[in-house]
Amino acid sequence: MRYTGAEPAVARLAAAARARLPELTRDTFARIVAEMPVYGQARFVSHEDLRASCAANLEFLLRALGEPGTPDLSQAAATGRERAHQGAPLPELLRAFRIGFTEVWQRFVDVAVSEEDTAGLAAATRALWALIDEYTETLTEAYRETLAEITRTRHERRLALVEALFTGGTATDGTLWDIARMLDLSLDGTYVVVAAETPGLGEEPLPGIENLLRERCYASAWRLTPDLQVGVVSLRAADGVEKVLVLLEEMATGRVGVSPVFTGLGNTARALHLARVALQSLVPGTTGTVQFTESPLAGLVASDPEASAQLAHQVLRPVLRLPAEERTVLLTTLRAWFDCRGSTKSTAERVYCHPNTVRHRLKRITDELGRSLTDPADVAELGTALRALTMFPDAAHLPPVP
Repeated sequence: MRYTGAEPAVARLAAAARARLPELTRDTFARIVAEMPVYGQARFVSHEDLRASCAANLEFLLRALGEPGTPDLSQAAATGRERAHQGAPLPELLRAFRIGFTEVWQRFVDVAVSEEDTAGLAAATRALWALIDEYTETLTEAYRETLAEITRTRHERRLALVEALFTGGTATDGTLWDIARMLDLSLDGTYVVVAAETPGLGEEPLPGIENLLRERCYASAWRLTPDLQVGVVSLRAADGVEKVLVLLEEMATGRVGVSPVFTGLGNTARALHLARVALQSLVPGTTGTVQFTESPLAGLVASDPEASAQLAHQVLRPVLRLPAEERTVLLTTLRAWFDCRGSTKSTAERVYCHPNTVRHRLKRITDELGRSLTDPADVAELGTALRALTMFPDAAHLPPVP
């Protein structure tokens, strides 16, 4: 039912109520404060603002009931927008409006009973019912539109801050502090960065991860790029990473890399690079989670992927040019030898062959590369090149260095 304008009897009752607007405002304000804790405690709206809002909305309501034509609903819309900005809950707002309408109706009853005007009271009741629908519809629409705009603006700002965090765009301490405050993260907290490979454009490989972490009391911030979903996760303690890794392993649908544990939000961009390196260490097309927990040498290699890949190609070029099967056997043996700290026996156990076979392969490697496994300088170069090749396997396909 739509309100189509005031009938004479309704206009007369509205005029009588409007003459006592200060009293009506006082009683409406008192009921709202007494019956609704959210307003009684001034949680979102001060008592002064609430009283002014009661007066304005009651005046507009009585004017609409007392004048012919389409009612002016601008005050209802204005209240809806204001309460959305203040964060007041919509159900509480609608309840406060109903209290105001009830107070107006009670004034109509008082006047109509004293004048024995039952017909006028019936007409006023119909008008009030029609107007309450239009008021609440207008208020709700304005509230929701404003809330949607606020949410969109906050979301866009959050995305911009997360982007700045991951790209290192934090030129000043003030900017970093603003990012920490907006994302509800500690400036000097303990963190890890996660990089998960997307299964397709715009698809999250870890759907709902932020909410799942929040349920476990881990704050985090995430963004989605065409090829990665990346996030920084706040740990309550350094050993908390184990629980995060378990959750990631359960959710993983592809390759997931995790940075070392680090301190200070300003180091997020660096940690993202290490998380990406960890991801790249997994074979494409596989599913799993791996954390970058390598030595300082691995960090140095990871800091410059292009130079490290060129180093791997320069040092290991003769072996990389061998047929695939032969190349794989020799590189696997060399990696095992480094992992086993130069022990031929342990290397043989690792690669499932006789120690003499290991010695033969190692000699083949040194002959091909023209380097010695007893010269510290050669060992250092070989170890670095091998680690770079592990982190950046595409180095095996680089063109020869001129």
